[in-house]
Amino acid sequence: MKSYLIGLMLLFSASLSAQQALTPENRLIALRHQMEQASDVKQQRNILRQMGETGTFVAMTTMAQSLDDKPLQREAAKGIASIALAHPDFDGYLTRHLLARALPFVGGKQRKAIYAYLSKEPVEGFVSHFNGRDLTGWKGLVENPIARQKMTPLALKEKQVAADQRMRDDWKVEDGLLAYVGHGYDNICTEEQFADFEMLVDWRLDPTGKEPDAGIYLRGTPQVQIWDIARVDVGAQVGSGGLYNNQKNRSTPLVVADNKLGEWNSFYIRMQGERVTVRLNGILVVDNIPLENYWDRSLPIFPVEQIELQAHGSRVYYRDIYIRRL
Repeated sequence: MKSYLIGLMLLFSASLSAQQALTPENRLIALRHQMEQASDVKQQRNILRQMGETGTFVAMTTMAQSLDDKPLQREAAKGIASIALAHPDFDGYLTRHLLARALPFVGGKQRKAIYAYLSKEPVEGFVSHFNGRDLTGWKGLVENPIARQKMTPLALKEKQVAADQRMRDDWKVEDGLLAYVGHGYDNICTEEQFADFEMLVDWRLDPTGKEPDAGIYLRGTPQVQIWDIARVDVGAQVGSGGLYNNQKNRSTPLVVADNKLGEWNSFYIRMQGERVTVRLNGILVVDNIPLENYWDRSLPIFPVEQIELQAHGSRVYYRDIYIRRL
């Protein structure tokens, strides 16, 4: 019986690994890596074609980087158009901007469909919250939401100046990535505040870090956990994506869906009211679970607050940060 159970566990693990490898999110991660290594135009065009087949929002923004490269323009434009036209839920100002850029390089049915798409009433959609060049739109962390609410405007302003300086010391833009390079535990925070939202963000832990560990604070509250799953001494083997600080409601992810330490991972996070859903690399790991108020468990979650990217004393990288208000 024991060997039978072990066999079932191994079969389940292998099945999950295969599922992970086939998700559009993981296919895109692999294709982006291939694109970085590719030098032959024919190979690059083939990679762009495959990116278009993933059907993901981030694939569109990734392919847009090739719209200024003449040999690749047509393939990139076709991929952007195919995704946008097939996914009306991706509609928004950013998607429309990408379609307008792609328009000169497509023809026939795609061109007509883009004109029809652009004639409709726009919505805000996903908005980029990291430009890949600097820290515009981000600020340092001043204590916690409850403590901030108790401060006078002048005291908060003074503390924000000091927090912003710490943030600029600890967080840098390196090769288009948002990188934590400090040694403490100060989060970087959105200047904007959010109620209900959907968020896309890629993250990667530095495998040389002493204790690879990070997370995403939702409305100023910890957190969607990011782990090095080899750290069994702290229980990280459960996988990333769980609502780590929950006590009453489930805190661990449904499955382990992490990629290998040092590789990129993709989060889709949805927060509506107090409930959170998380997909890691395209796999459901948190299914509509309430996030508890870590700062005062007698209070409900804050209805509106900032989003924070956490580092935990070790290097971590973020990219492709998009947020859509619900």
